Amino acid sequence: QVQLVESGGGLVQPGGSLRLSCAASGNIFSINTMGWYRQAPGKQRDLVATITSDGITNYVDSVKGRFAISRDNAKNTVYLQMNSLKPEDTAVYYCNGIVLSGMTPFVRTLEVWGQGTLVTVSS
Repeated sequence: QVQLVESGGGLVQPGGSLRLSCAASGNIFSINTMGWYRQAPGKQRDLVATITSDGITNYVDSVKGRFAISRDNAKNTVYLQMNSLKPEDTAVYYCNGIVLSGMTPFVRTLEVWGQGTLVTVSS
């Protein structure tokens, strides 16, 4: 069993900053790509940013230059630093991980989601 737990959401004024964290725990052999997704009210869940185990990052165009994804492999944790926040960034933010679980040779690949953390950008 593998779990992802997010933290760091909240209410912030336009132009402000927040840092989200997502910690993985459980029977983890290794973690490949980790990412952040978001779902605004009445909309589908969309990709925000991803990071590979080697640190290669990818961002949706709307957050480039404002958000930064990073990870601490020793802590099985991924972060999302969000700066210059806009009202349109308001959403529930979900952490996602492609996790290898178990022990060799019985390792299996799981896609795991966190429970989500609400980010509200409003004055």
